[in-house]
This record gives sequence, C-alpha cells and structure tokens, in this order.
Amino acid sequence: MSDGITGTASPTFAKRGRLADAVIEHLTNAIVTGVYPVGKSLPTETALCDMYQVSRTVIREVSTTLAEKGLIISQQGRGTIVQEQSKWNLLDSTVLAALFRREDGLTYLDSLIEIRLLLECAMSAKAAERITDDEITALRGILARLKSLASDPLAYGKADLDFHDFIMEVSGNQLGRAIINGIQGQALATRDYHGHPTATDIKATHLAHEAIVDAIARHDAKGASQAMHDHIEGSWKHRRRIAD
Repeated sequence: MSDGITGTASPTFAKRGRLADAVIEHLTNAIVTGVYPVGKSLPTETALCDMYQVSRTVIREVSTTLAEKGLIISQQGRGTIVQEQSKWNLLDSTVLAALFRREDGLTYLDSLIEIRLLLECAMSAKAAERITDDEITALRGILARLKSLASDPLAYGKADLDFHDFIMEVSGNQLGRAIINGIQGQALATRDYHGHPTATDIKATHLAHEAIVDAIARHDAKGASQAMHDHIEGSWKHRRRIAD
C-alpha cells in the first residue's frame, strides 16, 4: 500500500482488513492531505476499482461513506467532487486523524488544546464541587499510581489519561468527556501531541497533577480550574516548542 499521500494503492491493499474500511481510510487521507484537491474530481469508479482491486459494490459503499463525512459530492456531468473543508465533518475520527497528520497539523492540535482548556477547566471546577470522600480517595490512588510510574514515561502517559478521565467523570459532564476523549484519541497517535517526555518533564507534570488533586480535594472550584489550566497550557507550550 502507498503511504496515503500519493493516491495510489498496491495490489495487496485490498487484503488488509475490511475492504471498504481500508479504502475509506486511504481515500480520506488522500482528500484531507490534498492529493485530491478541493473542487477536483476523484478517479472514476472503474479507476478506483482497479486501484484498490475491489468491486463496484465496495467503491459505492466507500463513496456513500465519504459523502456522509462531507468530503465529496456527486455532480452530474462532473463525477465525484471533493468538497470544501467547511463541509467536512471535522469530528469524524478518520478525518481528524488525517488532519493531525497534515503539514499544518499543529494548528489543529492547537485547536484541541483550546477545546481542552474550555471544557476540562470547567469540568475540574465542577468535579471539585461534586467530588465525594470515596472519590477523593480514588483520585489520590490514581495520583499515587502515577508517582510509581515516574521512571516509565510511556506507562505514565497512559495513566495520565486515566487521571484526566476520572476527573471528567466525577464532573458529571459526560458530553464534554466524550468530546475530549474522541478528539484526543486521534491526536495521541501523533508524536507532536504526546512528545518525548524526559524525567524532568514527568516531574513537572506530576507536580501539576498534585496541584490539581489538592484543589479538587479542598473543594476549591476556582483553584481546580486554574491548576488544570496551568497544567494543560504549560505542558502544550513545552511540547509545541519542541515540535516547532
């Protein structure tokens, strides 16, 4: 298979996974990264069948799905046309993954951080107001687990996700939790987002986590919001400098 940037596929492409899903992923990446520019036509149905070595039924299923994502539209006499980005479903997981891989992917990661700041800070404040004694004990347990993993950045990173998710769950804002986890799930696949944390980075992150837990445990809504803001913004500024 090609790297998703050339718009071509090898004879073995169709052997990987469910046929339609594999073609959808490949074509979504090609459209989002500009292999097939806005306003231009995709290859004909026959050409796509040959390219991916699949049936017309599969290609028609793919076309329907791409249209549902807002990526393409059929126009009589012109074929299947790539729509402008304002029509794309930017919350679709496949579209998001491709956006984060683009050359301007950092700008979309910046947008993710803005969303996290808006939602997670508010949810941290709400968690501070709602949290029970049992939940405080559980949160401190997660913090202790994080501390025990400080020498293993990969394991710490995975536990870090559990830490944030627990706070969002305690807040009771399940829609906000779903939005953040859905978008962030695609960003985590990019090196620019998770970075390459050093021991010093982990130490700074853990101190920020302790400040968040202390504020939430005191039922200090304003303090919890500020501690979460400082953590998210500070961590991203550090990682973004490295990515630049």
